[in-house]
Amino acid sequence: MNKRRICIVTGTRAEYGLLFWLMKEIQEDPDLELQLVATGMHLSPEFGLTYRKIEEDGFHIDEKVETLLSGDSPVGIAKSIGLGVIGFADALARLKPDILVVLGDRYEIFAAAQAAMVAKIPLAHIHGGETTEGAIDEAIRHAITKMSHFHFTSAETYRRRVIQLGEKPESVLNYGAPGLDNLSRLDLLDKGSFEKAIGLKLGELSFLVTYHPVTLSDVMPEKSIQELFNAIDQFPAATIIFTKANADTNGRIINQSIERYVAKNPFRAKVFASLGQLLYLSAVKNCDIVIGNSSSGLLEAPVFKKPTVNVGARQQGRLRADSVIDCAENEQAIAAAIRRGLSSEFRSILGDAVSPYGYGGSSFKIKEYLKKVSLQNVLMKKFYDVNYDC
Repeated sequence: MNKRRICIVTGTRAEYGLLFWLMKEIQEDPDLELQLVATGMHLSPEFGLTYRKIEEDGFHIDEKVETLLSGDSPVGIAKSIGLGVIGFADALARLKPDILVVLGDRYEIFAAAQAAMVAKIPLAHIHGGETTEGAIDEAIRHAITKMSHFHFTSAETYRRRVIQLGEKPESVLNYGAPGLDNLSRLDLLDKGSFEKAIGLKLGELSFLVTYHPVTLSDVMPEKSIQELFNAIDQFPAATIIFTKANADTNGRIINQSIERYVAKNPFRAKVFASLGQLLYLSAVKNCDIVIGNSSSGLLEAPVFKKPTVNVGARQQGRLRADSVIDCAENEQAIAAAIRRGLSSEFRSILGDAVSPYGYGGSSFKIKEYLKKVSLQNVLMKKFYDVNYDC
């Protein structure tokens, strides 16, 4: 019997970390064949050529699809999507997967989904149904949902939302967030080992900061990131670990600003294009607070019982634990939120914070579903109408 070919697309360091254990599950199953396509930031020297990390982890990359152009303007991003569709059309024609698996809401994933739809390849989507009202990702995510045939959501609220979008309930499974599998399956570093690995000694306080562009905001990114720097400067004893922004519109502006800030504060700040899952999660484990607008502040940090200062509107609409403090995108609000997160009063509630995204174990469940689900007539989707009591 021929093995079922499961093709996974990954375009960023963060997304790869979320998919890692699913890839391992597929790779180690004798009835499945793992195909892997690397794209987006993985292929960029600016973002660390992280496809090499994928290969170091023991995976074979079957195809590399270039999508990144030199500019990150709206025009450049739109052209990158077009370039991605062309590249994925060729890659999928060569690979001929039985199922294509994508995660999230980035534009290179949108390109892969479009190519798969036209090629009549069944599409499985992870992390659908979520809302990020401050980013263009919101529309991309829901568009991918409508092109997909199987759905794996991270919470029951999101499962219901995917069904509300017209997807059949039996094709929408709430297995929790697959990235949380890392917490139980990785041997995270203690403080001393972590400091040695990153070449920076943590101070009296330590901040982990990730700030991405808010793509639907009218505020200039230089102003937004400067407000964050000003707030951090109110805590001169803190060591700051920055991870770079994604390759979204204005991402380069933010990263250049961070690099200048680190150059002015070399003894207490360091920036990384990519930490990888082991170092990143070890950073969450060993830091005092997570700051910025990354989804990791909502997904992983609560499981570690760490406070998160969620800045601005990028993650607006997403479920959050009680350990997350939302604040406006200005110096005073950010600094006040940091002080609250570090206060003994707030820390006393962290132990009772409950993650709305589960606590791991979803990668095996997703693999088993993809292995066994019937593909007969799967492309003939019918719109599922939700019955409302009017």
